[in-house]
Amino acid sequence: MRRLFTIFILSVSLITSASAQTTLKVGLQLEPPNLDPISGAAAAIDEVVYGNVFEGLVRIDENGDIKPGLANFWQISTDGKSYLFNLAEGVSFHDGSPFDAEDVRFSFNRARAQNSTNAKKYIFEPIANIDIFDPYTIMISLNQARPDFLFNIGLGDAVIVSSKSVDKNASQPIGTGPYKFKKWVRGDRIEFERNENYWGALPKMEAITFKIITDPLSAYTAMKAGDIDTFPNYPAPENLFLFNNDPSYEVEVGLTAGETILSTNNKRAPFDNILVRKAMAHAINRKEIIEGAMFGNAEPIGSHFAPTHPDYVDLTGLYPHDLTKAKAFMREAGYGDGFTASLKLPPPIYARRTGELIAHQLSKIGIKVNIENMEWAQWIDQVLRNLNYDLTIVSHVEPMDINIYANPNYYFGYDNKEFQAIIKKIDSSSNPEEISALYKEAQRKIADDAVNGYLFQMGKFGVWKKGLKGMWRNYPIRSNDFRDVYFEEQEGLMND
Repeated sequence: MRRLFTIFILSVSLITSASAQTTLKVGLQLEPPNLDPISGAAAAIDEVVYGNVFEGLVRIDENGDIKPGLANFWQISTDGKSYLFNLAEGVSFHDGSPFDAEDVRFSFNRARAQNSTNAKKYIFEPIANIDIFDPYTIMISLNQARPDFLFNIGLGDAVIVSSKSVDKNASQPIGTGPYKFKKWVRGDRIEFERNENYWGALPKMEAITFKIITDPLSAYTAMKAGDIDTFPNYPAPENLFLFNNDPSYEVEVGLTAGETILSTNNKRAPFDNILVRKAMAHAINRKEIIEGAMFGNAEPIGSHFAPTHPDYVDLTGLYPHDLTKAKAFMREAGYGDGFTASLKLPPPIYARRTGELIAHQLSKIGIKVNIENMEWAQWIDQVLRNLNYDLTIVSHVEPMDINIYANPNYYFGYDNKEFQAIIKKIDSSSNPEEISALYKEAQRKIADDAVNGYLFQMGKFGVWKKGLKGMWRNYPIRSNDFRDVYFEEQEGLMND
């Protein structure tokens, strides 16, 4: 009897619930140039630190909705010009410094300062005053109503930083978020650990490691080998089917806010000639690009606007693929014999693949394209900052950023008073119907002018291990917010 009881106990001990995994290994194709989201435009920074290390007054969730962040709640005046924020109490930065309204004022004043390097400085330009009523009550007053202000301050460019540590954030970021920075081994990995003193609900993951995996083939082998648990933005859509057929993995295909475009230097000849730009627009074959570069996993666009937005206008038929019309425009522009141009490409695989196809398509109307592959730092310096380029291909992942075309100093070099007037009206209007009509007018204007080659809306290809919950299907903003991510417990037999 005693022997049978012992066997029963041993049997029960073998059938148990395996404890849930509490560490997460994340694949990341592009290594961020630094870890300070208010210092530059690289989306890879937000992919790592936004929502994890740094937080804003509000945060944007997977559906693009505005949720409380460091502000518990807020009130907006009837004229839409004043925002009264009630801040969370008992919050500390990772170095132990207490958070209060002074940190909000410091962060916003720094972002809108004359010498600010913030990539979205325009977010803060409408601010007239920042008044502190007490350590946890602050009012931000605007010069004019801005319907998008609350959403904009939920972006990575508007996170709250401390004056005591802001100068270190590029390499040793200190925020208020659920995870603390631990280590950065450049070219290899970035490590976070759970912030045990987090002011909100503790995340279930005790540690997160971002593994830098630049090669698409290596991304596949790393997933299959179990070296990483998830690739939130998987870089090789051509082999997604291999995971679809494997019950150990989940695949989610969603959309990003990224308009992928053939960016054109409108200030440099011959691209300052609208006839040349129209010729290029007719030479582009979006279907061929989407099939060849994205393996069908993208949606064509005809302007710089997301198809998921209610004000989107389908302008893909404005310049249909038509080589006869393209060549006629080239002759009318005085370039019947064609010309030579450079195409400077950043590292992402979508840009490199699309670049090869664009070069082939433009060659059919006499434009000889010389491709130059660049690393991010080189591309940012030459293209984004110094406008030293003819053509480039990049995905603009910032949501609702059509207003960049109103900046004549932006790297497109597009200086159009009519378009600038449209954006000015949008910024000053509080009428939803008027704003909707103006956004549609803005889309048509830049499409008519063929400012850039509008190619496709970037898809988001998520791959992760079965049982990993809370991952975002879509990218309304560029973020991998892991506060709500966890592995569900798996029932099964333990190994003896």
